[in-house]
Amino acid sequence: MQQHNKIFVGIDIAKKKFDVAFSHLSQGTTFEYSPSGIKLFLKELQKAKPQLICMEATGGLERELVACLHKHQFELAVVNPRQIRDFARAKNQLAKTDQIDARIIAQFAQVMEPRITLPLSQAQQKMRDLTSRRRQLSKQIVQEKNHLASAADREICKMIQQSIRFHEKQLKTIEQKQKELIKADEQSQKKANIIQSVPGFGPATAAMLVAELPELGSLNRQQIARLVGVAPTNRDSGTLRGKRTIGGGRVDIRNGLYMPIIVAKKYNPKIKVFYDRLVASGKPKMVALIAAMRKLLTIVNVMIKEGKKWNENTINT
Repeated sequence: MQQHNKIFVGIDIAKKKFDVAFSHLSQGTTFEYSPSGIKLFLKELQKAKPQLICMEATGGLERELVACLHKHQFELAVVNPRQIRDFARAKNQLAKTDQIDARIIAQFAQVMEPRITLPLSQAQQKMRDLTSRRRQLSKQIVQEKNHLASAADREICKMIQQSIRFHEKQLKTIEQKQKELIKADEQSQKKANIIQSVPGFGPATAAMLVAELPELGSLNRQQIARLVGVAPTNRDSGTLRGKRTIGGGRVDIRNGLYMPIIVAKKYNPKIKVFYDRLVASGKPKMVALIAAMRKLLTIVNVMIKEGKKWNENTINT
């Protein structure tokens, strides 16, 4: 639904500048991505009093601006770039410049009214950074082990082994820092304890969910499934009938839950029964696995909402 009396702002961020489009103005503005540029932008926002400011998640470039906007108590939504691309295609917007992108983002905010992005505390941001770095290190260790398996030269093997030990040492340091951060925050500690009570979920999974899914416990089962991107979507079109797919959402969380679900379907009695029943009924194993991931995620969501640890006899989700 169009909201003609409200002002929406779209921001397209680059390393040294950011382009801004206001829904009530025909011309956009470019600001230098610096303290002075942000200060000028804040003055424009204070005049306009926007209903919502929207920008894409860029993997870190947006962080300084997001923190500043939250500090000045502006309503803000940081959205998946894929949503913006799909919206632009739907509008048949083929041309692409920074100003056009900012205008599309503002229109997206006005039409779609995306979920508000809540501010992160310093500890939460640190947790998120550590989780991201842990993911990078884990990939590097796997890559190096693959290189080691195919290396023939003894000296090269030694170099690769040194690299693996270095990355594993960093990984242990990160895990220790994550534990310290969780322990220092009462709410995070409570969430982590609940998550770790689930058979199949260990400290690394708990740290990931605490850092990257702060909405756990505050949404309903459909919302949390859509947020992570494990909610099935209909694909009934033409000759395709009864097809369901997943996608979008927070792909890093889905990837991070993959191995814990592999463990859970073997050692978590409730999830094992659920998974085995789906496979026995003819569902492909990957479909059953994603369904198990969705089920366990919604169970954890209820557990955190109610402040209860895992108890197979009382979990009815």
